[in-house]
Amino acid sequence: MPMKFSVINLGCRSNYFDGEFIAQRLLQKGYERAEDKADIYIINTCTVTSEADRSSRQQIYRVKRENPKAVVVATGCYAQTNPKALASLKEVDLVIGNSHKSMLVEILEEYLQSKGKGVFVDNIFRQSRLENFDLVVFFEKARPFLKVQEGCNNFCTFCIIPYARGKLRSVPVQRVFDQVRLLAERGFKEVVLSGTQLTQYGWDLGTNLYELMINLLSIKDIEIFRLSSLYPSEIDERLLDLITSEERIAPHFHLSLQSGSDRILKLMERGYTIDEYKRLVEKILKKRPLSAIGTDIIVGFPTESEEDFKKTYSFVEDFPFAYLHIFSYSDRPNTKASKMSPKIKQEVIKERVKVLKALDEGKRKEFRKSMEGKVLRALIIERGRALTENYIHLEDPSFEDVGNIRLIKL
Repeated sequence: MPMKFSVINLGCRSNYFDGEFIAQRLLQKGYERAEDKADIYIINTCTVTSEADRSSRQQIYRVKRENPKAVVVATGCYAQTNPKALASLKEVDLVIGNSHKSMLVEILEEYLQSKGKGVFVDNIFRQSRLENFDLVVFFEKARPFLKVQEGCNNFCTFCIIPYARGKLRSVPVQRVFDQVRLLAERGFKEVVLSGTQLTQYGWDLGTNLYELMINLLSIKDIEIFRLSSLYPSEIDERLLDLITSEERIAPHFHLSLQSGSDRILKLMERGYTIDEYKRLVEKILKKRPLSAIGTDIIVGFPTESEEDFKKTYSFVEDFPFAYLHIFSYSDRPNTKASKMSPKIKQEVIKERVKVLKALDEGKRKEFRKSMEGKVLRALIIERGRALTENYIHLEDPSFEDVGNIRLIKL
């Protein structure tokens, strides 16, 4: 009787891509997906914050309670950056970092034969290509997400991701083109391009995101290309002109701000000022007024004063954001910010997060109201639910033609 497995993904979509790749490899080997209790649990961990570390550990404890005899594999970013912490847990049988994730199935099968607890982690910066993960499709209802690059060459002072994911590695343009064409032939109307740092796509191959998009836009059956998070200072004039003039690129741009204080942005080493960020967004909105601009904010960065926070609040309050993603700062190993002081007290961070979350709620309502009466393209993502080109979720029983795009007056 085949062994049953469960892959539990935490954190960003890159983990979901990787988790799906691992699941497909296991299915090919004759394992079965578990409906409930599994023989093998693969916990695809996240480490972007200390809370993410805690959530990863909680999942490990939970699955071991569910089946004390199960094999528990900890993989992903937490496994890559702090393998000792996970290896010290009695509930964990194998620790496999991102450096060895492409070999996870082989390592697991070897373990099942020998039962020797092991840690498989190497220097992620030695990887110069994407190994077996060079093109992964993850399906979210009726939308395929395509991971076209991995890693990041920026080292923002708060961010552990380069240490967890390594340096930039991109999928060759032709491979991306062939996969998107295949998705078009299968009838998909929207494709989401994603990666750790999408705006760095192709830098390692002598190309760039602009050139990739020019190629992909020749595939006429894809009606909407949606781009995941874009780094503000890496959007050059050619790319800016393309995303603001090409109707088939969704008017939905996630541009991480992180702080509304130039002093904090400099300490973060973000590479742009508030004024530069503002001008970029104003250019986008002038050419494509329907655009949803989303952003990330980190609260409680070391030395963040009340004045710094007020600048962030004031900027966000006055700016036409469609939504905010708000994160509490926490020290991450190896980062410059972890050595900065003074640290902000947890109770202060919690209060500031609460204030910004209330602002976020208002921003979302405000953006939706501003779109009333507008005619928008919307993908029917499942029965009764649709997603507009500018990221507004809609519910209506008449949404039955899943996978199709229709025009909807909001």
